[in-house]
Amino acid sequence: LICVLLFAGIMGNTHRQCAVQIHNDSKNYILCSPMVFLDSGRCLNTLPSTLGPSLHGSALFTKTPDTACGSVGVFTYDLYNESTKRHEKKMAVMFSNPYDFNINSNLYAVGLFDKKQLCDHSLFSKMYYDTGTEFVRRGAGYSLTYKRDGLIISANMTDTYEPDLDVSISSIDG
Repeated sequence: LICVLLFAGIMGNTHRQCAVQIHNDSKNYILCSPMVFLDSGRCLNTLPSTLGPSLHGSALFTKTPDTACGSVGVFTYDLYNESTKRHEKKMAVMFSNPYDFNINSNLYAVGLFDKKQLCDHSLFSKMYYDTGTEFVRRGAGYSLTYKRDGLIISANMTDTYEPDLDVSISSIDG
């Protein structure tokens, strides 16, 4: 019992969740067909199925109860261009809210990918471990900005046990 209490004191707060807010400030893109891959944890409040221009939505990802794992994963939205009437690309957001802050830290990434990109472990690993021109990654507490193809994705993740992740997509020309 003493070991358990000492371990609990070392670990501190063991509840993990990542609250996501998404803002579509683009002029003519609809965010649709969301997909989610979770390396650990579960989704309590699902992503909105569509987000038109000037709309926003939210989701909540939490750790699985009674496990020593955090809330870690990636989600994508297809970007449907209302002007061309085509799905042109895919927006991806990776988040990591680990269980043990002695080993890992909150981390997140945002980017734009080819419309055929799958939302799977491969995409998660790429955005968590690798570097590339399709995305940017940073530790929580710092803002991210990614620009490509006339779009800007801005994001910020708080550096807490239960971080808020705010993501907005907008058109470069206003």
